Amino acid sequence: MKKSLLSLALLTALSACSGDVEMSHNKPQASQETKTLAVTEVVAATDHYQAMLDKFITVDMQADLSSLSDIDKRVLRKLISVADVLDKVYLEQTYENNAEIRKQIQDSNLANTAQLLSLYDLHYGPWDTLEGDKIFFGDIPRPKGAGVYPTDMTKAEFNQWIQDHPQDEVAFKSGYTVIKRQGDKLVAIPYSQAYATQMQQAATLMREAAALTQDASLKTFLTKRADAFLNDEYRDSEMAWMDLDGTLEVAIGPYETYTDKLFGYKTFFEAFITVRNPEDSAKLDVYKQYLKGMELNLPIPDEHKNFQRGSESPISVVDQVAGGGDNKPAVQTTAFNLPNDEYVREVKGSKKVMLKNVLNAKYKAVMQPISALIIAKPQQSLLMERYFFNETLFHELSHGLGPGTIIKDGKTTTVSEQLQETYSKIEEGKADVMGAYNMLFLMDKDVLPKSEKNNMLVTYFAGLFRSMRFGVHEAHGAGAAFQYNYFKEKQAFSFDSSTQRYTVNFDKMTQAITDLVRDICMIQALGDYQQSKDFLAKYAVMADEVAALNQKMAQIPTDIRPNYPKI
Repeated sequence: MKKSLLSLALLTALSACSGDVEMSHNKPQASQETKTLAVTEVVAATDHYQAMLDKFITVDMQADLSSLSDIDKRVLRKLISVADVLDKVYLEQTYENNAEIRKQIQDSNLANTAQLLSLYDLHYGPWDTLEGDKIFFGDIPRPKGAGVYPTDMTKAEFNQWIQDHPQDEVAFKSGYTVIKRQGDKLVAIPYSQAYATQMQQAATLMREAAALTQDASLKTFLTKRADAFLNDEYRDSEMAWMDLDGTLEVAIGPYETYTDKLFGYKTFFEAFITVRNPEDSAKLDVYKQYLKGMELNLPIPDEHKNFQRGSESPISVVDQVAGGGDNKPAVQTTAFNLPNDEYVREVKGSKKVMLKNVLNAKYKAVMQPISALIIAKPQQSLLMERYFFNETLFHELSHGLGPGTIIKDGKTTTVSEQLQETYSKIEEGKADVMGAYNMLFLMDKDVLPKSEKNNMLVTYFAGLFRSMRFGVHEAHGAGAAFQYNYFKEKQAFSFDSSTQRYTVNFDKMTQAITDLVRDICMIQALGDYQQSKDFLAKYAVMADEVAALNQKMAQIPTDIRPNYPKI
């Protein structure tokens, strides 16, 4: 029998409060006590849902559009339409019947319908992504394999199928296939077939945008990406994306694997529609020349360092003007480092894109008030917005450093394939702490001011609390939690339980950063899945004092809900 998607408590409240309840002398009428209880349930639910919504503050986003021509704006509008199409694809990738759930909320006539719809639209499903995917509507748990594997399929069944059918391994582990059941078989369906209607719509819009634009590099990328949507061959368009150099900086396609919590194999569609700031971008070019030095400086044996990645490493500072798919639910992306394809990284390198207007909004709305609440007063003056930006930048740079393609049991493989569902949490924490490690390296080189070392360390440490509020089930939250607990073990900070404030112990923090970079990189270099699981089980947990502080921070938004300018 199909599971009901309606909450029993809310249905009770609805039937008690509705003015259209059927009246009959043959039916006993609800007592006043029952009616009062139902109304109380509705009020309690309303307050609870509003508190969930209030964790996100709506911000009117600023963006410098002065450099855009009329043609640029026409192209942007086409690409925003592509983003809207990818929204629908992502909803289906998240859960096959996701759209049906929204319709049931909309048709329910519940007293809380408007709030439930807002929550659904915020989280892209009936699960609270800040609370370990806790269900807020219905009774269907969020599948670990999202909508890209059968909901009843186990890891053991998947692995056994590959063992029995080795010819299927490449297709099954591909980032661009959906695993389905056909009778008693498992089959891999390419994205171009699984989402055929939307892929055709998106490809058509991208070709129309390509025909409009006067930017040759954008024209090439959009044309090749449109082809990829229809043939599932993404590598050529990833290469073309690396060459984008115009005013419009866009990323459109299946990229990240965070939503696949079963294996971390499958990519999910998204779109970043942004406008590039050439002056700010040029200021960051200085850091690119130190990437090889950063790799050489990693605290691991040389045989595990990665010198195979391409030397290109463009850095773009942009204002985001629209998004779609995987970058829109709940917590907003501040920057990204793409592509994720290790082959493309080895040939071309990777591009770092900093979403300046998103970063600025988060610093003001979230980072400043958190720091004022939890950092010891003598160290509060050390907080610097510059290092909130820099930690984000060096986080992205660090995604391109360290082990990537590795040798495991005599075979060439990748860290992500070996670490499976643990990879995202390990990699996000690695990028955080390696970002701090690399800033210390550049201070030693006098590229960044040595006099600002303590500013960087305090700002970096405070940033962990912002991310831990996302929850340890989420990749960035788990990465922040394991940094916090590792540093706690190393006595890199002290906590005053009477004031509930932290003091960074600078020398111990500096050493702990080095130690953690070493430990994480070695897990990756060895492709040690069990060690990765054990490390996360020990360190990626919410400490009691942090959980208490999260309650204290309840009035501070967890994140922003951007309202982008109309183009």
